[in-house]
Amino acid sequence: MIILIPAYQPGQQLPDLIRALRAAEPRAAVVVVDDGSGPAYKDVFDGVRALGCHVISYARNRGKGFALKAGFGFIEDNVPGQDVVCADSDGQHTPSDILKVTAAVEANTTRANPMADGSGDGSRHFRGTATMVLGSRAFTGNVPARSRIGNTATRLLFTLATGERIPDTQTGLRGYPAAMLPWLRSVRGDRYEYELNLLLQAPQAGYSISSVDITTVYLDRNSGSHFRPVVDSVRIYAPLLKFLASSFTAFLVDTVVFMLLTVIVDSLLLAVLGARAASSAVNFLVNRNMVFEHGRDRPATSTGLRYFSLVAVLLAANFSLIWALEAVAVPALPAKILAEIALLAASFTIQQRYLFSRKTFRNPAPKAVPVTSGEAPSGTHISG
Repeated sequence: MIILIPAYQPGQQLPDLIRALRAAEPRAAVVVVDDGSGPAYKDVFDGVRALGCHVISYARNRGKGFALKAGFGFIEDNVPGQDVVCADSDGQHTPSDILKVTAAVEANTTRANPMADGSGDGSRHFRGTATMVLGSRAFTGNVPARSRIGNTATRLLFTLATGERIPDTQTGLRGYPAAMLPWLRSVRGDRYEYELNLLLQAPQAGYSISSVDITTVYLDRNSGSHFRPVVDSVRIYAPLLKFLASSFTAFLVDTVVFMLLTVIVDSLLLAVLGARAASSAVNFLVNRNMVFEHGRDRPATSTGLRYFSLVAVLLAANFSLIWALEAVAVPALPAKILAEIALLAASFTIQQRYLFSRKTFRNPAPKAVPVTSGEAPSGTHISG
């Protein structure tokens, strides 16, 4: 197990965390990524090296996502077969919670592969579904307003768009089995949006997500955070907001056409069919070209056939819901709105996992190179 800590212009919390980790678990292997902090922070990272950590450095700030992927690349290239637990450098994660996530990852690995025995060759062969473990905060006590509001907003948007309930979507304390490292390196995003992209794309890549409860810690009102509320919030929410905007546009088209057809034709079925034909064409084109990252990886013809098969299923569900609501005296427009909201999450999940998912990902064979202290080796492919 390797503990990976990305750090940008860290304060005293970073060496304090390393010392506390060493005290709690002397055998812990720690990799720290200096995300272009600059010469002023050289002493901090020299001190971290002196504490026995391996430090990866590059010249300019590239963002948390880039730093994490640089660390994953270094670990996979140099110590293949090692699980990874990521923690923040600002003191938000206690050593006991880091070790708690470590234990959960190891337990999941054992359950997924009863044959994993740590036989000494540094490798593990995984069977079953690999599981990402999140350290989830309860956000009780003295929590900064921007942190409480930000996590609540992200959690609600995530649930609305995907139908999945994750208690802490913004946690930086996460554990990953070694089998996930090639995929972790492939997911797009160089800054804070990267970690949300992982949550959005994990199911379609065949990975599950679990959570363990951790302590909510904010030091000095979270002054050590480099999160930019406006810019980084836009980056984080973009994947969710694009889908919601696309769905809302299709919903408007669908609703307008539906209301027109209810006036023109005296048939609920024809009104629903006509409205859905118009809105689904708009939704397919927008989702394929603008919303889902891998939407254009597959041929339009095969994707279109699957998409309109989904439309047919959702149409039947939509019609049934509206009919049931109207049967209990709900007017047509409110019934339509309620039915669309009920089916929104199902639509996103199916489109992301099955329609617009990336092609099958193949794990490259890792290279076994011994770890040494110092700068990032050429195998990590980090440029300034």
